[in-house]
Amino acid sequence: MNVNVTRPKLTIRLCGPRGFCAGVDRAIQIVVLALKGYGAPVYVRHEIVHNRYVVEGLEAKGAIFVEELDEIPEEHRSQPVVFSAHGVPKSVPEDAKARNLFYLDATCPLVSKVHKQAMRHQRLGRHVVLIGHAGHPEVIGTMGQLPEGTVSLVETVEDADVYEPVDPDNLGFVTQTTLSVDDTAGVIARLQERFPNLQAPSADSICYATTNRQEAVKQAAPGCDLFLIVGAPNSSNSKRLVEVALRAGAKQSLLVQRAAEIDWDAIGTVATLGLSAGASAPEVIVNEIIEAFKARYDSTIELAEFSIENEHFLVNRELRDLELTHEDMAWVNG
Repeated sequence: MNVNVTRPKLTIRLCGPRGFCAGVDRAIQIVVLALKGYGAPVYVRHEIVHNRYVVEGLEAKGAIFVEELDEIPEEHRSQPVVFSAHGVPKSVPEDAKARNLFYLDATCPLVSKVHKQAMRHQRLGRHVVLIGHAGHPEVIGTMGQLPEGTVSLVETVEDADVYEPVDPDNLGFVTQTTLSVDDTAGVIARLQERFPNLQAPSADSICYATTNRQEAVKQAAPGCDLFLIVGAPNSSNSKRLVEVALRAGAKQSLLVQRAAEIDWDAIGTVATLGLSAGASAPEVIVNEIIEAFKARYDSTIELAEFSIENEHFLVNRELRDLELTHEDMAWVNG
């Protein structure tokens, strides 16, 4: 006897933009093209981006991830080593040159812009205040552009309250590119209140992709029973999206790496689902999660688009003559 089970109805508010930004896309392309052009192995210092699916996919293609350059064996020193999208301290390329390594820098151009903003402040005689999260690779890379003692890290409004610079009238600030826009505005406002001569960077440090993803989530969150953000637990911009969704009105918000992580019993009754992805999360995983909900719910997808992104960053000169096909990137882009 056939029993017709009626599946509950579900509206999925699918945010746009979501997932890969131009800087992440470029970084992954650099590793893929290096493998095509130079063959395996290609070494990568630190995670190229904060996503295990991406890292494991590149490992399967022949990439080897290392923490430091001294882990590269002598016999492979003619093979490329790629620096991650988060940026590296100046000491890292200097070390690579000293070891006679061939390196490809995959630092996001917008992170490189923050490096230049910080160096400009310092060149003009200002002490640099970096707003960011201690220990994050991007923060380590930005602080590593400047001489020791010329930059101070401020994480929170509470930090801003107790920060005591040597010369309060000669300060300039920059920020990590992946912060919460709202949180950062509070820290900056407190610093400007305490130090009226604090100089801003010549352009906003928080990148367009971070801002766009947060704004899309803000617009989609009101009325959502659950908001899922696809991303890794060590991804700053993904964690910020979870916080933004809750503040904007979602009843609950969770960070998930794969569909298999969803605890279907724990999420309870869901009639409206918000869905977005951090800037280092592949679209194939977004699709995987949509399919998981479609298998359980009579689902309708609503697009919640804040803006259209058409930025594209060129890969390194050494790789530009190599062809990058749709098939080369289908494992992440679908």
